[in-house]
Amino acid sequence: MKGPRGKILYVGKAKNLRARLGSYFRGDVGHTVKTAALVARVEGVEVLLTASEKEALLLESSLIKKHRPRYNVVLKDDKNYILFKLDKRSPYPRLAFTRRVARDGAAYFGPFTSAAAARATWKELGRVFPLRKCGDRAMANRVRPCLYHFIGQCLAPCVKAVDAGEYMELVRRVEAFLTGRSAEIIKNVQKEMEAAAEALAFEKAAGLRDLLRAMRRTVEGQATVLTRLVDMDVVGFAATEHGVGLCILFVRQGRLLDRKTFFFPGLEAGEAVWAAGSALTQFYRPESFIPSRVVVPDALAPAAAGETAAAGDGGPDADNDGGEGQGDAQALAEILEERRGGAVRFGAPRGREERKLLELAEVNARRAAEEAAKAAERDVLPSLAAKFGLPLLSRIEAVDVSHLGGRGVRVGLVVFEEGAPKKRDYRAYAFPEAEGTSDDYLALAAFAAKRAASGPPWPELLLIDGGKGQLEAVSRALTAAGAGGAFALAAISKGDTRAQNELHDVVHVPGRKNPLSLRPGSPELLFLQRVRDAVHEFSIGRQRRARTKTGLASDVLALPGIGPKTARLLWEAFGSVAAMKAAGAGEIAQKAGLGPKRAAAVAEALAGLPD
Repeated sequence: MKGPRGKILYVGKAKNLRARLGSYFRGDVGHTVKTAALVARVEGVEVLLTASEKEALLLESSLIKKHRPRYNVVLKDDKNYILFKLDKRSPYPRLAFTRRVARDGAAYFGPFTSAAAARATWKELGRVFPLRKCGDRAMANRVRPCLYHFIGQCLAPCVKAVDAGEYMELVRRVEAFLTGRSAEIIKNVQKEMEAAAEALAFEKAAGLRDLLRAMRRTVEGQATVLTRLVDMDVVGFAATEHGVGLCILFVRQGRLLDRKTFFFPGLEAGEAVWAAGSALTQFYRPESFIPSRVVVPDALAPAAAGETAAAGDGGPDADNDGGEGQGDAQALAEILEERRGGAVRFGAPRGREERKLLELAEVNARRAAEEAAKAAERDVLPSLAAKFGLPLLSRIEAVDVSHLGGRGVRVGLVVFEEGAPKKRDYRAYAFPEAEGTSDDYLALAAFAAKRAASGPPWPELLLIDGGKGQLEAVSRALTAAGAGGAFALAAISKGDTRAQNELHDVVHVPGRKNPLSLRPGSPELLFLQRVRDAVHEFSIGRQRRARTKTGLASDVLALPGIGPKTARLLWEAFGSVAAMKAAGAGEIAQKAGLGPKRAAAVAEALAGLPD
């Protein structure tokens, strides 16, 4: 799909092009926000035909990588991950780093998503197993041992006569260790150490003892998650209010080695399966390490014979038509086998252990989405500060008034620091002078005076849920209280700008006739809307709670023998009518400080209240 000047906006695929394109341009309101925005920009469609679903999936992935369309899922981190390579064809193999898997007979271990973690592991293995560290060219030209030899981390086959059989035994230990058979290697080394000690070869026994300690330290940080020594990747995804998170767990020889997470902002729950499938096609490349088992959720797995696939594709709306998601899953499985050069069991979890791993991957995916959303909010603060002409914006306070027909007036205050809510600083205020007036301006003015009296810490910005009138009321009250100019003010409300028959939020600031220049859907406006929604929900919640408590308190006060003082003692001791009714006369006497006879009378009166 192309936009203005032929710019590619989206690449998709379908078996039935007429049905797929019709689903985009049918004109109903069932589209997600992202798809609606895409359709509004499309000026033309170009079609390429392929011979099979697998070819279509490969072409889609290739075009996405080439053009990086705005409305596709594009992996920003498109590099391959670090692997260990042990080339056993060399007379003296070494453990090297690589990012590409080749069919050259070498053994590959990994992957590691962090280069720092891979190097730390490589250094630890170098202390345990003294294989050569230098490359083939350096080894051929070396005339003296390197530093690694002098610190006991290399046997120096470059210049010394090292027994090839002894060296290859060391290589076999490294391979066994990296393939998860560490317990077997540790057991054999321990036997060798004990035999050396019995033979009075104490120097050799001491060396084996040090090797044993180093190996045990190395395996301590590895988490055993499977009882079987198998290699597998486990893929989980999660849809949140911020977007879709994806996590791939790397399990090697039954141990959880590493993980990789991705976040696709702006996607909705209905687009999660499509996003995950598109991402996997890009993630597993021909030069990637692909294990023999890839566990995916049921929605991504090829359906069993006679079943209907739950997976969807086709586009941002993930509309599924005629089992197309099933074709995508099967095509992806075939692509993985082709790229691996061997069989790949691609499908849903089997057994309790694999289901547990899938749950773990989904938890990590959800956390990745939440953390990425928080990071994006932190990143938006400098831009938002510039919009308000502020040097920084670390603390934001927001205020809103809530009441029911003028009764139960509550003013809620929420606090955001570094883009995240600071709930321990949330406050709710009651102003008896505003009761029965339905006057939001009066309540906000009373709040402003109270906020000025409370003093620092001041926010950089106070956001008001309201329009110009509410903004002016707070500004005047702060000036009258001597706190005018202590922090910036802004008000957010529905404005007069209409687009697609909807009113968009606008932000007003003092001394400016027109709203602040914030584009609808921009990260800055979305963040302010989130802050506004938080204070709105908080103030309504506190107003409802106060109204409920007032109603229950009136029920207690209506009981014979209970006056305001006794009612207050009961509320402070128990907090609810249910707790009062559940307590016996003895507990009421003890907690509320009443005499035995009075406590018995109160308990009897409370028992008459309806549940």
